[in-house]
Parts: sequence; structure tokens; C-alpha cells
Amino acid sequence: MTQYILRRLLLMIPVAFLVSAIVFVLLRITPGDPVLVYAGEERDPVALEALRHEYGLDQPLPLQYVVWVEHAIRGDLGRSLRTRQPVTQAILERLPKTLELGVAALIISVGVALVVGTLAALRRNSPLDLIATGFTIAGVSLPNFYLGIILILVFSLAFRVLPPGGYADFVTDPVDNLKRLILPAITLATASLAINLRQVRSSLLDVLSQDYLRTARAKGLGERAVVLRHAMKNSLIPVVTIFGLQIGALLDGAIITETIYFWPGVGRLAVDSIGGRDYPVVQAIVLMSALAFMVSTLAVDILYVWLDPRISYGRRTG
Repeated sequence: MTQYILRRLLLMIPVAFLVSAIVFVLLRITPGDPVLVYAGEERDPVALEALRHEYGLDQPLPLQYVVWVEHAIRGDLGRSLRTRQPVTQAILERLPKTLELGVAALIISVGVALVVGTLAALRRNSPLDLIATGFTIAGVSLPNFYLGIILILVFSLAFRVLPPGGYADFVTDPVDNLKRLILPAITLATASLAINLRQVRSSLLDVLSQDYLRTARAKGLGERAVVLRHAMKNSLIPVVTIFGLQIGALLDGAIITETIYFWPGVGRLAVDSIGGRDYPVVQAIVLMSALAFMVSTLAVDILYVWLDPRISYGRRTG
């Protein structure tokens, strides 16, 4: 198992290089000059050329990439072209806010999916099952931006029970923080909740028809023990795969959600940086998102072994 984890960690290195190279090239071929965005009303050719030289944008693209990689290996992701703030510092300032939103959305998505999906599978074709099935269709169909706008119109403008957006520090005002967190968390969690709920229900239905559960019931085990100790653990293997991918995708979903609700996280920083052609910030955020995917999939593979001892990543002998 240790060798497998080390191999996966080593494989992350070329994948990270490939992702960074693709993003680097795509940003450079996108129309727009970051120097003109930064300079504002300044159109003096000499001043513009001095800015390009300061940022290294007058160098050939391969050389720019090599210089960026050399600095990134040392932990220096450069400085923002817009604010002159170190990229690492800019991301770290906003990362806790994105993690707060992502963790809240994940708790809603996973918690509700496990409870409602299990009850829907145990009470197949009941009103609860029909409602859960209908929700999965609606949840997958509604885009994030549309759902966010609807929630703001209903709960903020019509009923005026929740703020329409913004952020409040939890330490300073925990109540206001939680109020402002509810709508963005629901918006970010809805699509993944629908997928998780459907997966939990279908996986549990498949397991409930297996012979070993009939044997467990025949031995006198109660229904709760049969479901929790046997059925749930085996049905979670495909569900964990979906959960792992969603953890890595939290940052991608947060880009839209944070923009709608003016949530000052990494996703909002990405949108502002793309509009301002802030190459270093966008490169760092995309690289961080790719690493989040790789780490989450590795964690899922490790969790497989705990859920099913028959799974082994060691070398087979004989």
C-alpha cells in the first residue's frame, strides 16, 4: 500500500507539469494584453514596454514558462499583475473562505444524500422515494447560477429572511456569518446532492437484493444491523468515488457560486483575475484545483481498502 501511494504521488508531478503547461499556453493565446489592463489610461509605448520587461512578458513563451516553473518549484508563484500582491498570499487569504463554503456544501450534500437515499431505498416506491427521485432530476437540471438567483429572489427579496450575499467573519459575528453561508452552501450543494442521493439509493437497492443479506436476516440479525453493518458498507464503494470527485470539484463550483453571492473566496479571485488577464494568479488557482482532484482521488483509492478488504494495491505473487 505504501508503494502504491508513493507511485501515485510521483505520478502527480508530470500531471501537474502538463496542467501548468496547458494553462500557460491557453492564457497567452487568449485575446487581451495584461499590460494594457494594468496600465489603465497609460498608453505611452515606452512605459508599456517597461512594464512588459518588468513582468518578463517580453521574453519568448518557452523561456517565460521555464522561469515560472523554476520559481514555482521554490514555492514562489509570482506576483499578481493587478495588485502586486504575492500570489501565494492572495490565495491563502481567500482559501479559508472557500473551504468554509465548500465544507458546508459537502456536509449538506453527503449528509442529506446518505439519510434520504437510504430511506428512499428501504421504502421503495413510497412518497418519500418519489419525492427524492423528482429532486434528483430537478437538482441535476438546474444550473448553479439560475438556482442562486432564484434563492436570492425568494429568500432575500420576497421573504427577507436571509442576506442576498456578502461575507461576515465567523469570529466577529458568527450568527451573521451563518446567515450569509446558508444560501451559497445550498446553491453549491444542490447538484452534487442530487447525484449523491441517486447514487446512494441505486447502490443500496442493488446490495439489498444480495444473498448474503438474506443469510444475515436468517441468522436473526435485526433490520438495522443488516442495513448499517452489512448493506451500507458494501454499497458505499461506488458512492465514495462520486464523493471524492466532488471534493476535488468544489473549487470549480465555487467559482460561479462565489461570484453570484459576492463571497470573497478563491473562486471570486479566479473570476477577477481572468477578467484582468492576471496570468500568475489564474495559473496558480488552476494548478491548485488540479492538485485537489489528484489528492481526492488518491484518498478515495485508499478508502476503498477500508471499505472492502478484498481490494489490494500490493503486487500479486505466485
